[in-house]
Amino acid sequence: MDKLVRRLLFSVDPERAHDWALRCLDTAAWLGWSNGLAAGTPDEAVELMGLRFPNRVGSAAGIDKNADHIRGLTALGFGFIEVGTVTPRAQAGNERPRLFRVPDRRAVINRLGFNNAGMDYALDRLAATPSDAVVGVNIGKNRDTPMTGAVNDYVQAFERVHGYADYVAVNLSSPNTPGLRALQAGDALHELLGELKARQRRLANEQARYVPLVVKIAPDMADDELVTLARALVAAEVDGVTATNTTTDHASVADARHGDETGGVSGAPLMAPSTAVLARLRAIVGPQLPIIGVGGVLTGEDAEAKRCAGADLVQVYTGLVYRGPRLVREMRGSMAQPSTHPE
Repeated sequence: MDKLVRRLLFSVDPERAHDWALRCLDTAAWLGWSNGLAAGTPDEAVELMGLRFPNRVGSAAGIDKNADHIRGLTALGFGFIEVGTVTPRAQAGNERPRLFRVPDRRAVINRLGFNNAGMDYALDRLAATPSDAVVGVNIGKNRDTPMTGAVNDYVQAFERVHGYADYVAVNLSSPNTPGLRALQAGDALHELLGELKARQRRLANEQARYVPLVVKIAPDMADDELVTLARALVAAEVDGVTATNTTTDHASVADARHGDETGGVSGAPLMAPSTAVLARLRAIVGPQLPIIGVGGVLTGEDAEAKRCAGADLVQVYTGLVYRGPRLVREMRGSMAQPSTHPE
């Protein structure tokens, strides 16, 4: 059955297949058909960033861009769900086609470009969809906002989502918004983190509710760049880091069909470089800062490898394309085992 469903999904445009699969997932959850998917799996609840995660496995940003599918994803057994990337204003993203499968490498290339229905829509959906899972909101700047206005976009987005999100992930690392990765370094980074932390403290006092800030980083940095970034994140007292986003390195797919398409590469080719960044990040920041590992997870063993490298939580996206819902259960089983990474 899994092979039949995958063959059907792979016979249509990837973006259309993605939307169809999520609608089917929502219907199954509504009818109660997916309730057994999460049952009987050993779990390890964990407290991080002041939040209680029912288990350590989450859905990565990009699966549910507009918070439309929280109920369906929760029914799959995720302990946390990250929606978005959400921008202050709705935007269409890049022209289609913009999502490409590379099956013989178990990879995906995307240049979606933060396509989303905007903050107003996402907040309506978040308000209407309570979840037993932790729900994070991944935020970004609008493409047509000049880089001089980027800080305002992020601060505005954080302020608006504050009352709805369990945590907020600050996406500085998508390769599909021009200039965005420049925010990971120098004065731009310090200004952005300073403004966000100031707003976080003010809102916590006003609303008696602290919403953790997590920063999502790229895998394509030189070691000295990563060291500088990691130290800046610690100095700014961010609450967590997500490592990593997709890679701009296409060497692993260059000779494959669609390998020359522009965009970020995810899936199996990302596992090794992303995990290397994760391990290096953990070595720099020490044991206290929570890290969410994401990138290239296609098996339970991959999830455990992320944890051994220093991840406290692990997310998945492209793995679902190739493995389907069974992967969530497999990852949960692996992540429920005692960690072997040094404390």
